[in-house]
Amino acid sequence: MSIAANLTKLKNEVSASGVKLIAVSKTKPVADIMEAYEAGQRLFGENQVQEMVEKYEELPKDIEWHLLGHLQTNKVKYIAPFVSLIHSVDSLKLLKEIDKQGAKNKRVIDCLLQIYIADEDTKFGLGFDEAIELLRSDEFAEMKHVRIVGVMGIATNTEHEKQIRDEFNELKVFFDGLKVSFFRKEDSFKEISMGMSSDYQIAIKEGSTMLRIGSTIFGKRVIPHWKNKDASESAIPPSDQPDSTLN
Repeated sequence: MSIAANLTKLKNEVSASGVKLIAVSKTKPVADIMEAYEAGQRLFGENQVQEMVEKYEELPKDIEWHLLGHLQTNKVKYIAPFVSLIHSVDSLKLLKEIDKQGAKNKRVIDCLLQIYIADEDTKFGLGFDEAIELLRSDEFAEMKHVRIVGVMGIATNTEHEKQIRDEFNELKVFFDGLKVSFFRKEDSFKEISMGMSSDYQIAIKEGSTMLRIGSTIFGKRVIPHWKNKDASESAIPPSDQPDSTLN
C-alpha cells in the first residue's frame, strides 16, 4: 500500500477516538513526507534536530513539527524558532534552556514532560518524583516562555500486552494527578503522548491523546543520509545520544 493509503486506513481506524496522529518521519525523504502531506497530514515528528531543521527548510510551512527524541541543551536553539511541540523534556536544565531560547525568539514553546514508565534502562525520562519536584521548583515558576501541555511516555518493548497496558495506565493516572495538583485551571494541559506502531491500539484504550506512528505509515526505516555526511559539513553537530523514541 502507498503512504497515502496507509495514512487513510490508519486515520479511519483511530478517528472515533479523537486522538492526534503524529507521523514519525525520521529517516524518511522529503518525497515521502510530501506524499503524506498531500494526503492531508500536517503533524510530523522527528528524533534528530539536524534532520528536522533540514526538512523544515524544504517543506511547507504549515507543517507542525514535533521533536520526539532526546534533546541536548546545545541543540535547542536550532529548533526554537519553529518547533510546535517538544515531547521529550526530561530535566529542569533542558526546560530552562527551552525557556531561554523561547524568550530569544519571542514565543512560548509548548512542551511535554517525558515520564520514565518502561522497564528498560535505555529509555530517557523523569521519574514521577522528579517531575513533581520540577513543577514545584522556583525555577519553573519563573519561566515565561515554556508551557507544559501534558506528558509523554514510551512503554517497554515487549510482546506482553498486560505490561504495556499497565505502563500506559500508570502514565494516565499520573497525568490525572498532575492535572489536579498543578494544572487545574489550565485548559492547555490536556495531552498524553503515548502509543507507537506496535502498541497504539492499547494506548488509545488507556487514554492517549497523541499517537507517534512511523512504520505503519511510511514502512520500514532506512539509514538516514545525514548520518553518512562528514560532520564538518554540517552547521549543527551530530547528536551523540541514542534514539529514545521508537515508532
